[in-house]
Amino acid sequence: MEGYPVRRTTGITSMITQQKQVSPLNSLIRPTATILLVGLIFVIMLITITAGGSLGGAASAQTIPALFGMDSTQLWWYVTRASGLTGYFLLWLSMVWGFAIPTKIVQPVLEGTFVYDFHEHLSLLGLGFVLLHIVVLLFDRFLPFNLLQLLVPFTDAYRPLWVGLGIISFYILLLVTVTFYLRGQLSVRTFRAIHILSIAGYLGTTLHGLFAGTDSALPAALFLYAGTFLVVVFLTVYWLVMRQPEKATVPLRPRR
Repeated sequence: MEGYPVRRTTGITSMITQQKQVSPLNSLIRPTATILLVGLIFVIMLITITAGGSLGGAASAQTIPALFGMDSTQLWWYVTRASGLTGYFLLWLSMVWGFAIPTKIVQPVLEGTFVYDFHEHLSLLGLGFVLLHIVVLLFDRFLPFNLLQLLVPFTDAYRPLWVGLGIISFYILLLVTVTFYLRGQLSVRTFRAIHILSIAGYLGTTLHGLFAGTDSALPAALFLYAGTFLVVVFLTVYWLVMRQPEKATVPLRPRR
């Protein structure tokens, strides 16, 4: 991620501080508004899976009554599915925002403190919904899990490879998020190397959702996974192109 203008001797904390400049859009998005937006995303996911992947016509007209008519078993089952999809979407948004920082795709429309703060908030909220997804599974009677099966990969009989991959991916993304707050003790190279792991974490989460999630057959879920994956592929390629050493584009001085 060589797009950061940074003095090598100042470390990762100074690098981020230099980027945190005042943005005209900072005052437009506050944590409260972000939480409300995330809540709306969760409700949309919940309605989508309740309606069987269709948000139009008669199916959606019966969705709200169906939500209030659920028993406790159904409710936990739908909440864990909706929270998993919401967490996935928010972590994807965080990935997109993470690519936007070094590649400067969103500049000069968005820059400075807004970019960093929004990236941070998305990561925390995404992990929060994934944690909700995990906790609710403890109370779900439709597909019960115990704490060991939810924390230790490959210990459950239900699709062990894909469930285990999801657990490992959660730990990877948690590590990436935690290191953001430890950046003062890390070198720039170490910080970037750990953050690159977020790509592996995202890919693992995508495979987990596709092959362990019960909603992967829904058209809306397939569209979500395919669309987000293609965006990440594009941004990864774009980032790899942009991070090529600048010296490759500078003509060599003639020998004397």
